[in-house]
Amino acid sequence: MASPLLHCSALARNLVQRTGRTHARLLSTSPITRNDAPNLGTVSSPKKPIGGFRGGIIGFLFGFSLASAYAAYHLLDEYKTASAALQASVEELQASTAKVTAHVRRIEGVEKDLKTLSQHSASKDDLSRVRAEVKKLYDGLHIEFLDLRNHVWGMQQDLHALAKKEAVPVRE
Repeated sequence: MASPLLHCSALARNLVQRTGRTHARLLSTSPITRNDAPNLGTVSSPKKPIGGFRGGIIGFLFGFSLASAYAAYHLLDEYKTASAALQASVEELQASTAKVTAHVRRIEGVEKDLKTLSQHSASKDDLSRVRAEVKKLYDGLHIEFLDLRNHVWGMQQDLHALAKKEAVPVRE
């Protein structure tokens, strides 16, 4: 049995004779050879040591990524704190607004009551007019009282005078 390498070279010669030209690619990557060649595994390329410049760039990028993640975390935490403070402020504002609204409603009710009372109450002119009428009535009643008193006094005098004329001595 011939070795696989000899077999590959024979196939390559046949291919060159048929087509009349040579290919620049390797035989191990051609489809014909790939199917015929046994798979011995992949050849690992030797690892190249990372140079100082590439290592510095990778380190810088890694450090920048970590610093960015840390800053984003703290920024998000600060945002949550500010958002909570703003929410508390909004709730306090709503409570204050509710109190102010209640006070405004009470004031409107008092103004409404005051308006109805002012419509039903007397003004200064009405009060002075009524006071003058009451004073006239009082003066009229006082004059009538004095006339009546004078009349009663006169009747007392007449009765007293009659009682003296017809006086009967009372003996004991």
